[in-house]
Amino acid sequence: MVKYSAPGKVFLFGEHAVVYGKRAIACAIDLRTTVEITSSRQGIRIQSAFKDEPDKNPYIRVALKKFQQCAAVDGINISVSSKIPVASGLGSSAAVTIATIAALNDEYQTNLSLDEIAAMGHQTELEVQGAASPTDTFVSTMGGTVIVPDKKKLPPITCGVVVGYTGISKSTSRMVSRVRTLKERYPEIIDGIMDCIGNMSTRGEELVAKNDYVSIGELMNVNQGLLDAIGVSIPELSLQVNAARSCGAYGAKITGAGGGGCMVALCEPDRCKEIATAIGKSCGDSFITKPTAEGVRKE
Repeated sequence: MVKYSAPGKVFLFGEHAVVYGKRAIACAIDLRTTVEITSSRQGIRIQSAFKDEPDKNPYIRVALKKFQQCAAVDGINISVSSKIPVASGLGSSAAVTIATIAALNDEYQTNLSLDEIAAMGHQTELEVQGAASPTDTFVSTMGGTVIVPDKKKLPPITCGVVVGYTGISKSTSRMVSRVRTLKERYPEIIDGIMDCIGNMSTRGEELVAKNDYVSIGELMNVNQGLLDAIGVSIPELSLQVNAARSCGAYGAKITGAGGGGCMVALCEPDRCKEIATAIGKSCGDSFITKPTAEGVRKE
């Protein structure tokens, strides 16, 4: 029996723009998905917090197919549990994908490196979603605060982190497709927005190094305005974002593809509870989390 877990993540900057090769900054958070593998005499069986039928576990199913290139997989039970809300923008699909590949790597002693695990995870998300950046899978594998596509570790985030959850599931592939359609119709406008979002990550790298969370928050607010402009926000997210800002957050914005899911607020550590309460009162739910330097790990 082997058991591995991988973390979720929040975006400070870069959603959607990263799909087009622009820079993004994301941070692993201390919410994890755990995958346990045990031997079985009944082929491959999957029990998941997401769905009970293997056909309804596309990330696990495709990860298995990718891993079959490294070893012949048969006779295992795969059991999944998770503290990451599904389809929320917190990287639940990346976490289950990376934890699955890492557990298979250990079980079959294939000696994949962390970089290879991250790459296989990205290929899995690409096949399932049709379009995906390497951000989620890389951060889930490596942990910490990362700027992509540079794949460079940044200093850890030390301020408070509060997440608002609308409870509304969204499809990453559908939201990416909607933005792509808008970009094809108005390239001279949307390309400029993507450039601006990417430039925020470049400036954000300097600000993270300085622990300048006031300025990071200001740019997060600008980033939110641009995400709103490309149509990926919804009223429920706007309510949560505004509640966090009104309560004193440094900044607040969508995290992930939008259309539902979650937002993230950075704040002074002693303001987390107050801001979480304000977000919860505005709409949906909220919780306090913290950054983590740990990526995928053996449990």
